Amino acid sequence: MTSAIDAHVRLDTHPTHPSAVQAVLTGSQAHVASTALEAAGWSVAATGVLVLARIDHEEPYWAADAAQHLISEGITVEITPRLQEAIDEEWTWTGDPMPWCTRSKIREVSNQAQKVHDDIRNGHLLIHAHAHDGRTTVAVGTYLHRGGKSVYLHGEDHLRQVADTFNSPAEALVAFEKVHAAEMRPGPAPLTDTERAALETRLVFDVTTAKPRSSRLEPEAVPVYLADAGDHDALLESFLDAHGEFEKWRTWSDETTHVIHESQTLRIERIHETLAHETAWTVAAYETPVSDRMWVLTATGDTPAPVLQNLLIHLADGDGWDAVISTSADEKIVTAATQPLSDAGWEHTVNGRWIRWTSPGGGAGVQFDAFAAQHASQNLATWTIWAGLNSNRPTWAITASPHTPSPLLADLSETLAHETGTRQAQQGREHRPRLTAGVSAALAITAGRPVSHSR
Repeated sequence: MTSAIDAHVRLDTHPTHPSAVQAVLTGSQAHVASTALEAAGWSVAATGVLVLARIDHEEPYWAADAAQHLISEGITVEITPRLQEAIDEEWTWTGDPMPWCTRSKIREVSNQAQKVHDDIRNGHLLIHAHAHDGRTTVAVGTYLHRGGKSVYLHGEDHLRQVADTFNSPAEALVAFEKVHAAEMRPGPAPLTDTERAALETRLVFDVTTAKPRSSRLEPEAVPVYLADAGDHDALLESFLDAHGEFEKWRTWSDETTHVIHESQTLRIERIHETLAHETAWTVAAYETPVSDRMWVLTATGDTPAPVLQNLLIHLADGDGWDAVISTSADEKIVTAATQPLSDAGWEHTVNGRWIRWTSPGGGAGVQFDAFAAQHASQNLATWTIWAGLNSNRPTWAITASPHTPSPLLADLSETLAHETGTRQAQQGREHRPRLTAGVSAALAITAGRPVSHSR
């Protein structure tokens, strides 16, 4: 009997990820199978190859579920013996907090956690803040669909749950701050090891072989927001050599360098040993040496060198940090800061409190938070410049408070819109946002994996 659709799907275990599954598609109607798998949460990793990488390690189960649906649609499916063995395998989570639950109930709970993870990854659930409550990570965010409800999240990976709901972001943030004010941090929490491993697996472009792809090619020209981070310390030293009006101070531990302008109204903090997603640079401007700061800007450790270089050049250009004391809620200031993006054809969208400009390829964006702009005295992150999968899961990010000068923001916009940088090319890599440093090593991390119990 011939299948109704000319598509063949071969399902197999992933060559490097411990629980992921890969699908190799062939046939003149392979696109039909690809569409069905993508709708079920699979990611395209290469032409004719899709990957299922989840944070609940239930990929074999859901691969079998996908196989049943494909077969019912008339698509031929082959499951390799080693994947079938993984499908038949029974296991439990190490330290499972729900030992009274049946296997199906545990799978139901973990699948809900997977959906929350996917909503964050795909930009459907915007995380406003996170904290650690002494046991696990908690967070508060708002769905950009489903009626825009706000949620309180508790837990990590397969144990993350929606613990409470709110009618508005303001109500959710107030409630969150009452409980977690001391530990509260803006934006989403850093990726867990499990999330990093899944992310790496989804972006591997040659998953048909486990051979390392270490051959190096000549650097390639890319949009500046995709450029390599480069050597931030060397960049800072070069800046100091060229601008004697800035003086360098090292802390006693040598982990941090402070750079202070001779007027003592501009201060730059550089933390040398940080992860790619952590804040590595903080720029703060003051009206007088003893006043409260007017505005603050931060940049993470993987921010491309050309972007940082242009930022430092602007700061050294006269009084490039002076700001007129008016809030970013002023429409003229917002327009001036983002005009280069509009001129370059970046997509402009408005969604409630959020105004966004997204690059034509979708790999970078600028986000303005009108709510934060209305609270200018709190130095909230009103502006977020990012590159990566989305603003919730950036490869790198810059944040800026309400009084950040619009000429400085316009310079950054001009850099993003028109400048290019270089990235070290590798065999098989496409022009997509780079992964954060250290993600490759996460494939070897198995903490929190299920413990196998053979039948």
